[in-house]
Amino acid sequence: MGDAFLFATCDLCDLHKNDDSGDFRVLPPVFRGFGGVDKFAGPVATVKCFEDNSFVKAAVESPGAGRVLVVDGGASLRRALVGGNLAAAAARNGWAGIVVDGCVRDVEELAAQALGICALALMPLPTERRGEGMRDVTLRIQGVAVRPGDWLYADRDGIVVCARRAS
Repeated sequence: MGDAFLFATCDLCDLHKNDDSGDFRVLPPVFRGFGGVDKFAGPVATVKCFEDNSFVKAAVESPGAGRVLVVDGGASLRRALVGGNLAAAAARNGWAGIVVDGCVRDVEELAAQALGICALALMPLPTERRGEGMRDVTLRIQGVAVRPGDWLYADRDGIVVCARRAS
């Protein structure tokens, strides 16, 4: 896991609580943990989609190289953007975690993966794959900017995003 896991989001918030530059951001406390790993960190890759996980599938089937996939699903509670198969692919391909502004499914399978997974809620209904979405774009997750190449840190206390790797 390396030195990227010698962090606590509370400590990072203490260190950056007066940062008004926009380089340090905290996601609202609306995300729940579903993966087999409670603490994860890495550089951000992004997907923007709505009730279509085609681009999520393509991302997790590519080499993760320790990155965190952040998915802007428009906060939809109607379809699950990540399930057991995609979580298994992400773990197999070296992704550190997935944060979904939307839903996930297959809770038992998600918990069995060596992968951090955070999402708004569970929804058993899958998406339709229409090939719609975008990768590697700046997102607004619950009103907070998340950019490709930012560093995301998540633990049981919350999720923070930094413009660069925290030291």
